[in-house]
Amino acid sequence: MKRWGWIIVVLILIAGLIVLNQTVLDLSPEVIRNWILSVGMLAPLLYVLLYSARPFILFPASVLSLAGGLAFGPVYGTLLTMTGATAGAILAFIFAKKAGAKRVEEKLGERGKKLQDQLEHNGFFIVLLLRLVPLFNFDLISYAAGASKIRLLPFTLATLIGIIPGTFAYTFLGFSTGSDSAGTIVLAVSIFAVIFIIPMLFRKKIKAYLQGRSNEGEAP
Repeated sequence: MKRWGWIIVVLILIAGLIVLNQTVLDLSPEVIRNWILSVGMLAPLLYVLLYSARPFILFPASVLSLAGGLAFGPVYGTLLTMTGATAGAILAFIFAKKAGAKRVEEKLGERGKKLQDQLEHNGFFIVLLLRLVPLFNFDLISYAAGASKIRLLPFTLATLIGIIPGTFAYTFLGFSTGSDSAGTIVLAVSIFAVIFIIPMLFRKKIKAYLQGRSNEGEAP
């Protein structure tokens, strides 16, 4: 099958998953929470496994994070979500590494190629920066890093540290949706807003910084 054929198949599958979720499955955070907790003591393990597989099943991380907050609370939920998210990032990284740089570059496109070039220089700091400020899709960063020369340990540490604020914000927000306390809800929304709005204030400066590093890498 030619490349366009595969693209059409993938688009049809994505559209089918979206329609299936909206019309039949209704995989809202509440539904996912109830399903996870239905397995009893194995619920934390199931949640981590689901989150680890998420980069390969086209499911939004935000929904799972909210479900984690609902199911396990802001603290335990954050720890479990960080574990699953980091594991998923590692799996995506290894997949990209095994698939080979050229093959991954074709899938990522021009934006992914530019990101890969930036990761070649001071990879730990770049990954940390991009985890803290979501300029790129979470999984795109993992795949691009796997196709670059950055090693697994720096990538893992940068990911683990960088996702702490956002993970807590999402899980606490998820926890608050099941709370009857107006104060808890207001606090959760305020924390979420602060953690995600402040980095956006530096978005242009970070883009300029990354572009500068990319140009340095292209210089003869």
